[in-house]
Amino acid sequence: MPIATISRGSYSRGREVAEKVAQKLGYECISRDVLLEASEQFNIPEFKLVRAIHDAPSVLDYFTYGKERYIAYIRAALLKHFQKDNVVYHGLAGHFFVQTISHALKVRITADIEDRVKEEMKRENISAQEARSILEKDDHERRKWSHHLCGIDTQDSNLYDMVLHISTMTVDDAVSLILHNIQLPCFQTTPESQRVLDGLAVVAQVQAALFKEFPTARVYANNGQVLVNIDAPLSREKTLTSEIHHIAENVAGGKELKVHVWPVVPYD
Repeated sequence: MPIATISRGSYSRGREVAEKVAQKLGYECISRDVLLEASEQFNIPEFKLVRAIHDAPSVLDYFTYGKERYIAYIRAALLKHFQKDNVVYHGLAGHFFVQTISHALKVRITADIEDRVKEEMKRENISAQEARSILEKDDHERRKWSHHLCGIDTQDSNLYDMVLHISTMTVDDAVSLILHNIQLPCFQTTPESQRVLDGLAVVAQVQAALFKEFPTARVYANNGQVLVNIDAPLSREKTLTSEIHHIAENVAGGKELKVHVWPVVPYD
């Protein structure tokens, strides 16, 4: 079965679209759940990650390999959900992690700023000026966050299979279009597309497991194997290989784990 990622701005009705699509399909609907899972592994309270999203991604720069570590953990948590199929995800950057997955329908929901301002005013009981200021800041921070973490612009239509504008189109219209398109043959899971997803997922799990001790390790999947490349003196090859196997074998999904130490000449 396909999966769907729905990218949306605040008060664009994207959450409502995602929840209705999931309900109609009988799919799991996830968003902040993944952030919670990532925060547990990242060992940062969830409220700090939420604040980082809405305030400044530079909070991650206070930590060694902060950006890379955050990506490793949230990718691992998200792809683990996607492996199960029957998932609708709405939130930041989900579409970025599944660009190579053919059975992932990637949707962007947009809405007129005036409609969003009215919705913000109603929900928060604030003035139009306050609502507009909050939305503009939120849009800016979301774009900055995605660019900082993944090098993408969430408003780039090339990242999506569908861009739906909630204005003359209603939420139910958007839901109907997504339901129609997700049934198309091109978005159905195939053995090959599942193999690609499984490979991405196991790489993400191994990368996340290794990150604390080996943040510069490079992990790949190839022909049923998981390959870990790391730069180190050859004198440490046996020790490093043993340590990496100890950490990563349990999350390698039963695949053969191979470690390759690329020689580094130590300075005198």
